[in-house]
Amino acid sequence: MKEKQVRLFHTNDIHSGFEYWSGMIAHIKAKRDSNTLYVDIGDHADRSHPITEASLGKGNVALLNEAGVDYVTIGNNEGITFSFKQLNEMYDQAHFQVLLANLVDQDDRRPIWCKPYDVCILENGVKVGFIGVTAPFELFYGQLGWKVLPPIEAILKWLPIVQEEADVIVLLSHLGLRSDRKLAESVAGLDVIIGGHTHHVLEEGEVINETLIVQAGKHGAYLGEVNLILDVDQHTIVSKRACIHSSQNLLSTDDKSDTCLKRLAEQAQQQLLQVVTTLPNSYEVNWFEETEIVTRLCEALAKWCGQTIGMINAGVILHSLTSGDISKADILSACPHPINPCVVQLSGKALKEVIIRGESNEIQKLALKGFGFRGELLGKTIFTGLSYDCELGEVHSIEVLGEPLKDHDIYSIATLDMYTFGHLFPAISEAKEKVYFMPEVLRDVFEVALKEIGS
Repeated sequence: MKEKQVRLFHTNDIHSGFEYWSGMIAHIKAKRDSNTLYVDIGDHADRSHPITEASLGKGNVALLNEAGVDYVTIGNNEGITFSFKQLNEMYDQAHFQVLLANLVDQDDRRPIWCKPYDVCILENGVKVGFIGVTAPFELFYGQLGWKVLPPIEAILKWLPIVQEEADVIVLLSHLGLRSDRKLAESVAGLDVIIGGHTHHVLEEGEVINETLIVQAGKHGAYLGEVNLILDVDQHTIVSKRACIHSSQNLLSTDDKSDTCLKRLAEQAQQQLLQVVTTLPNSYEVNWFEETEIVTRLCEALAKWCGQTIGMINAGVILHSLTSGDISKADILSACPHPINPCVVQLSGKALKEVIIRGESNEIQKLALKGFGFRGELLGKTIFTGLSYDCELGEVHSIEVLGEPLKDHDIYSIATLDMYTFGHLFPAISEAKEKVYFMPEVLRDVFEVALKEIGS
């Protein structure tokens, strides 16, 4: 039997966490040969980091260029935390191919910066076909001017074409492990699914219906590797092996990556030093109290959204602010979350449920990870436009704009998109009427609030 080998290195959900970046790239460069490819599965960029914020993601592209990545797909952090224009321009200088089969604009035109698939012919003659798909946050993409298509439809459209051209089919999937498993169960012909989005660590991958599924955690803590062996005579894959490398154990560093990171950090620092306002006083932050600065932010959020009722958690402001000049870097440091303002319609009964849950220790002491939150604890739930008494955990005497809360009345609440996901506040996530404000993020509102204080 004549054998040929293919090696794939993969990263996912770096989230602009560059602590281990240089070591990972040093390992890839040391190990790769002409039959090795490196792919990234999206959420490489995260606007909580100064380099990403200052460069609007172009710094991440520069790092991927230097790393010699071959293919990437995008995650929701690239797709829905940047404006239509910013995403359209992010990959202008990319030296790699972006693969994205399930995104078009409102006129059904595919962006010029991506392709649905590509086939790479390695030096040993093996043809490796790649298809890329991202998580279908339809409402968010729609409000930004995009159409995100159902991933499975996009895969089924292009898979037969890739099968005609390639010996190996690899799906770059920013859909999450649950979706990847469903794809492996229902779609024949996918040899490998390299996944992301849900931050799972699959040490040796898992196999479903002959499809190998792999994923390598988050923040660069692990570097993934897939090794394939093909029987040239039978045109079949005879071996699929996956492993991950702990980045803490990768002792070498890459000089060019280090230089690139240093340059980008210096550029970001210079750009973010722009003074936004000057505060006459210092403002303390306590995550378990209603301080003046968090109240100001809640009021500004309501005003931004055109509402009279607002809701946030005190933990969205990470630290206190001192009197004097406030720069964009200060605002990013205090409010780094890529979270969008939104408005939800709640019945009085549902709003009461939100208030009661907001008073719970479960919420206030929750060390939330994900949903765009980049703080430590959610902290006290803060409202503007309503008041209530809470004694021994019992909420009563709720008034909205000076009037008693009525169970069957409908109230419009300005709040944060992270509450509309999952089970933080079920009454909010289950609300039928939601309007998101994009591409603005919470720190844009915070900047307006601080300017009003400083004016």
